[in-house]
Amino acid sequence: MTANACLVGIFLGSAAQAQISDDVVRIGVLNDQSGLYADLGGPGSVVAARMAVEDAGGTVLGKPVDIVFADHQNKSDVGVAVARQWFEIGKVDMAIGFDNSAVALGVEQLAFEKNRIAIAGAVGSTAFTGKSCTPNEASWIYDSYALTTSLAKATVAEGRDTWFFITVDYTFGHSLEADATAAVKAAGGKVLGSVRHPLNTADFSSYLLQAQASGAKVVAFANGGGDMVNATKQANEFGLTKNQTLVSLLVFISDIHSMELKAAQGLKFITAFYWDRNEETRAWSKRFFERQGRMPTMPQASVYSAVRHYLAAIAAAGTDEARAVMAKMRETPVNDFYVKNGHLREDGRLVHDMYFAQVKTPAESTKPWDYYKILGTIPGDQAFRSLSDSGCPLVGK
Repeated sequence: MTANACLVGIFLGSAAQAQISDDVVRIGVLNDQSGLYADLGGPGSVVAARMAVEDAGGTVLGKPVDIVFADHQNKSDVGVAVARQWFEIGKVDMAIGFDNSAVALGVEQLAFEKNRIAIAGAVGSTAFTGKSCTPNEASWIYDSYALTTSLAKATVAEGRDTWFFITVDYTFGHSLEADATAAVKAAGGKVLGSVRHPLNTADFSSYLLQAQASGAKVVAFANGGGDMVNATKQANEFGLTKNQTLVSLLVFISDIHSMELKAAQGLKFITAFYWDRNEETRAWSKRFFERQGRMPTMPQASVYSAVRHYLAAIAAAGTDEARAVMAKMRETPVNDFYVKNGHLREDGRLVHDMYFAQVKTPAESTKPWDYYKILGTIPGDQAFRSLSDSGCPLVGK
């Protein structure tokens, strides 16, 4: 072998070694591990991420895949500080989850700055894939438009055309209320008022009294997790359901499990995932149940789906460099138990079908975790804003 050939061989060998930065692909699950959103994501999302890595063989391009996790405590400054340490020191290539819009928006910008990837789970703010979009992000479940628009139109069409909102006072709640308000008005309904409450509120009595006094036919909860559970339970105790209809703009199966069917029965909502929808969802969910002792929420199922797609994109790209991986993620359709024929748009939105669901009555439930009736399917191109309406500055560039 000539000297030049040796040098070429050494160069190619070095290039192959450099395909995976730091000789490890490290994924960070960043969410609420102990507070009001822990049931919907929390430790269960870590379990789902680890399942995805195991099912992918534990390696990609011959290098190990590692999962780390942290609790952002629903504080954007804490979340951004953790992500900064991960990206700058901890060799984390992709952060996922968040389950809090304020945290997600902060980490999204940091990931762009550091050329890492940020994938949102339960993040409702349309700004994530809208005015704040970057080439380095993806949103895997929903946004406030998808959660509210179809639900509001259907509810107004049934004659429940006056609404009052009880809204959690941060980016996520504001976005939910704004999109639901637009949909109610577009359908010919009216919004009679709204009131905002702090995150992690225990006592909803003053807010519920204002909703009751408004005379609105619909009292809509623009909140989630423990706040939604507490508000619904207390609304039932106050007797609001005698004369007004309760609508939750965001429901997780963990919420129903916490409230129990007697309190939650009849709630209509939009969801991206239900464990008992078909054979594929049941098979994966039973595996998850064996590890976690509860059926998966849509954020937990989405973490598995996103991690598998991310690892497949690294393999296809031949590198873990963020922009190259994101390009492969957009090129490749998402097909798994969570999503069929999903596609990742230029603005980072994963477009997929959503489902119109209703909580069963206790008499309709025949087994543990048998909580939902799927009333219909909303095709992805109808469930989400169009790309041209997304507000993402990357679109068309």
